[in-house]
Amino acid sequence: MTEEIIIAGFGGQGVLSMGKILAYSGIMQDQEVSWMPSYGPEMRGGTANVTVIISDERISSPVLTRFDTAIILNQQSMDKFESQVKPGGTLLYDPNGITHHPTRKDINIYRVEGARLAAESGNPKIFNMIILGGFLKVKPVVKLENIEKGLQKSLPPRHHSMIPMNIEAVRMGMEHIETINQL
Repeated sequence: MTEEIIIAGFGGQGVLSMGKILAYSGIMQDQEVSWMPSYGPEMRGGTANVTVIISDERISSPVLTRFDTAIILNQQSMDKFESQVKPGGTLLYDPNGITHHPTRKDINIYRVEGARLAAESGNPKIFNMIILGGFLKVKPVVKLENIEKGLQKSLPPRHHSMIPMNIEAVRMGMEHIETINQL
């Protein structure tokens, strides 16, 4: 099993940390992982993306031009990465701010309203974990208990009290994913 993933959105949406948690969770499952971030100098508000590869085999290169899965969190990322999902692959997106929804018919398309759910819960910081939960529902590449271990590794100890809230957000995403196009 090898899963090649791009997570893309604006800085401040938790794109890089979502990728890091996914990568650490793969390590906790004894898998080979690659985590390669890419972001502009703007920090918050600029574009950011991260490539994560999780595999049972050795990873030869972290550089990808085609992806098994694209997790898209803004329109600029949709415009750039929808065409780079391999035929038969998966595109998962949050519709908040998306004006041109995905149109391909040769990929699986899912939607998670992470921004809305996070706002309704009163905690916008759980947005990325809701999205991660939706992804794990359709592509269970790592187990939920390893997400918890990944959170322990990636969060500083002073934030470990927030792990249960993050796990609950993952579960929320798993419950609220919508299928738009399934092959």
